[in-house]
Amino acid sequence: MLTAAVIFAATYVVVALGRAPGIRLDRTGAAVVGAAFMVAFHVVTPERAYAMVDLGTLVLLFGTMVIVGHLRLAGFFRWVAAGVARRAASPRQLLAGLVAVSGLFSAVFVNDTICLALTPLVLEVSSALGVRATPYLLALATASNVGSTATLTGNPQNMLIGVASGIHYRAFCAALAPVALLGLLIDFLVIAFVFRRELAAPFPTRAEPRARLHPFLTLKSLAASAAMIAWFFAGANVSMVAFTAGAALLLTRRVKPEKVFLEINWNLLVLFAGLFVVVGAAREAGVTGVLFDLVHARQAHGVASFAAAVAVMSNLVSNVPAVMLFSHLVPELPDPRRAWLVLAMASTLAGNLTVVGSIANLIVVEGARKLCPISFREYLKVGVPVTLLTLAAGVLMMR
Repeated sequence: MLTAAVIFAATYVVVALGRAPGIRLDRTGAAVVGAAFMVAFHVVTPERAYAMVDLGTLVLLFGTMVIVGHLRLAGFFRWVAAGVARRAASPRQLLAGLVAVSGLFSAVFVNDTICLALTPLVLEVSSALGVRATPYLLALATASNVGSTATLTGNPQNMLIGVASGIHYRAFCAALAPVALLGLLIDFLVIAFVFRRELAAPFPTRAEPRARLHPFLTLKSLAASAAMIAWFFAGANVSMVAFTAGAALLLTRRVKPEKVFLEINWNLLVLFAGLFVVVGAAREAGVTGVLFDLVHARQAHGVASFAAAVAVMSNLVSNVPAVMLFSHLVPELPDPRRAWLVLAMASTLAGNLTVVGSIANLIVVEGARKLCPISFREYLKVGVPVTLLTLAAGVLMMR
């Protein structure tokens, strides 16, 4: 247990900080090293480690990334961003359009991939219109998290919950889509208030961002997306549906598969695989049980108390690792179905509190670092009120 605790703690410290002090080890590298050490130091056997990797979640994430990769290559996201910029008569309207687009796309696809696709476009549109990109980048990060609350495929942690809980896609959406819609409204109002002076001024320039759309590839990718969502609502296995939809798009004479594979966030898939082993080994060694006792998670049976425990843990170690930890506790609670839904809601919305709260936040901040750096303090001006208000709304709606 001591060996497992040391490896687990060291891995999660790097996951929380983003990088190991003094050496070039990032989150993904820490997950790989932690998984390898759990086996090397005999915490678990190699066979048991292989069994801990949840292939269903990885396949679901991969399939969705393939579809998003095709949409990016088709120029679809650039076309949408340019359309929002053209129709926005003021900075406030641009903010509203961006919140709506990032929230909707994140509900349909994975929020991390949407942030990867839209961050450079937000920088480009902001430059073309002569406005500071900061409020729009914060809107992209926070709205992608809030919008992704609505569906089982909206973000990685919801995918984990979907595979582990067996909750129907339609039931999940019915329970959490209203929370996401209200959350997006709250998100817009908070950012509009925090940056009210900037957003009150008209656009200094009116250069139109260019967008070149590949019609056939766009239609094909959107058709695959629509079919995938229809099968989700029909109750089919979400992992295999996403995988099949992505695989079907690879049957083409126009796009080389290696181009699509370059669009996939392989680091995220490897991070998941490593963390599955680290968390699974720590659980079998009894480490996670001690951790839950420290935060009194087993006694948090109410919606508010359980959401608070999840929110705290999500900001200690980031929301994806937090869900991996709680997924072993939820089946022991008195009402597991409601606990799964609260876990999805709280872990996602709590990810907006700080820059390190979710991978989506980090993607936006790192992607904009050279052209529009966002400080930890500047992020908090939006992150704290958005998180507290959306969590409070979510708790009230799920009571």
